[in-house]
Amino acid sequence: MDYAALGVVPVINAFGTNTRLSGGVLAPAVVAAMAAASTATVDMLDLQAAASRVIAGVTGAEAGIVTSGASAGILLGAAACLAGLDLGAMQRLPDTRGMAREIVAIRSQRNMYDRALRVAGARIVEVGIPDRFSGPGVRDAAAWEVAQAIRPGRTAAIYYLAGPHSEPSLPEIVAVARAHGLPVLVDAAAQLPPATNLRRFLEEGADLVAFSGGKAIGGPQASGILCGRRDLVASALVQMLDLDLPEDQFEVPPEFAPLEALGGLPHHGIGRSCKVGKEEVMGLLTALVAFATAEPAERTEIWTARLQRLKRRIGPLPGLSLVADGAKPGLPLLELRFGDAARAAAVEAACRAHSPAVHLDAGRLRQGILAVNPIALLDRDLPELAAALRLACGYSASDIPNAGFTSAGSGQT
Repeated sequence: MDYAALGVVPVINAFGTNTRLSGGVLAPAVVAAMAAASTATVDMLDLQAAASRVIAGVTGAEAGIVTSGASAGILLGAAACLAGLDLGAMQRLPDTRGMAREIVAIRSQRNMYDRALRVAGARIVEVGIPDRFSGPGVRDAAAWEVAQAIRPGRTAAIYYLAGPHSEPSLPEIVAVARAHGLPVLVDAAAQLPPATNLRRFLEEGADLVAFSGGKAIGGPQASGILCGRRDLVASALVQMLDLDLPEDQFEVPPEFAPLEALGGLPHHGIGRSCKVGKEEVMGLLTALVAFATAEPAERTEIWTARLQRLKRRIGPLPGLSLVADGAKPGLPLLELRFGDAARAAAVEAACRAHSPAVHLDAGRLRQGILAVNPIALLDRDLPELAAALRLACGYSASDIPNAGFTSAGSGQT
């Protein structure tokens, strides 16, 4: 069975590894690893222990697990911060009455994904006034405001959304957390590239970090990583695993040694719905090692060459230029600048109405800017993408040049 048999028409994804558009295209090695994993069964605890060794080696963390996505990692991380290694607390989640259940979050870092904190049972406490975003001023939250929001016996953790414009800095937040004996949970879902970020947030003192596996890493779309302190990762794991077995059959791997202190096993935890399959684990690990060991300059060269071929094929087009993504070092974008947001919106809508549909990065549409992100593109997409862009901008099909492109089936990396 394939998409055609289901009547599903593939799209041209010039947006990037967006979940709504099913992410990117898996490398052959990742597909092969997933296919091989599907031919045998394993104990998932053993597999997660092996995954922890790989993740620890790549990130420098004490331990790590594969999750079903970054959002799942945030939910599991929150559950670990709330329950720790307390069996009773694990059993009660998401009922956190009588527990330290507040997670402090900076108001300018609130986002639609932090609902995962509340799903685990946390109550989010916002701090700061983001004047620099709303316009009246230049300030954001300060570390002292985070400190004042902490209440002994009520605060469980601090949540930090990593990003190029996040304030206060992570080291400042870590200093506050350390002074109060609290963990810091970092949401770094989309903070790759650069690959150095796999280690950066932990080196800056984060206790737990969640990454998406299906974005720049190139793993399965339904995969992610949670890594950090061994005791918290172990707590997260045991709240996700299938624990429907006699307690004396559960053997704790050394990678998750803190579980020895549990004195029993919880029933299926709050993170059971975040489970991940053996195929996703193997695919993610294969992609992670490839991403971490690849030469960043070579990856940038591949993306840049693809966009240059596209640009030549499009031909002269006002406002078309190759630029660097300011938020993700090493990622080039093909940018289209228009006179106003209305014109950009019309072009974006025309591209989506094209057959096949073309999806552009419209994150800066309000500024009259659209972009082509190369991560999820294949060379075979370029002729149709070029045609769609020129037609959407008001050029006829006969105006579209052929220069700079070899063949529709070449260069599928």
